[in-house]
Amino acid sequence: MLRLGVLLFLLTLFVSCKDDNEQRLIAQEKEIQKKEAVFNKINNSWRFRTLSLQPKTQLLVADWPEWRLFFTELNQKPTSSIGAFQKKSKELTQKAEAMVETIPEPLFKPEFKSRFLVLSTQFRSLELYMNLDDIPEEKVIYFINEINRQLASIELQLEELIRRSEVPKEQGEADMIRMLDTSRAVKNIPKNLEIVE
Repeated sequence: MLRLGVLLFLLTLFVSCKDDNEQRLIAQEKEIQKKEAVFNKINNSWRFRTLSLQPKTQLLVADWPEWRLFFTELNQKPTSSIGAFQKKSKELTQKAEAMVETIPEPLFKPEFKSRFLVLSTQFRSLELYMNLDDIPEEKVIYFINEINRQLASIELQLEELIRRSEVPKEQGEADMIRMLDTSRAVKNIPKNLEIVE
């Protein structure tokens, strides 16, 4: 009777372990299929806009090495795995932040700096979503599209800067602009105040 009980216990234990292993294998297979589907969606959407700048506009960014490094990195698409996309998103974030910190003098204006800051923030968001355990591919695709819109905005702003610089100034316009500059204004001292020495 004791042998029969031990045999029955071992048989039950063997069957339950076999069921656990089968369930684990099924769960692993579903997880692999889900990760492959996410990889395929991200791989198909990972296309960033390349800027086609006019020759005069290219002169503005010709001496900006961070700009070139950023676009070199942007044009290299990872292909092997989700891990490669995660690494690429981190590298792009670093390059975008380096670009913000080194904006050259002709472009160091609020309209440019704000666009580059938005671009950097979008890359940080992309990196964040890429490094979650359960990657929300809709959010990743959304930020890829937003980054492309921001790149288009930067390109348009660069072209606008060139157009503005080509418009001839009227006689006296430079003096007018200098007079409107409040940082150069002479301080008014009321006449009724006497200066005590």
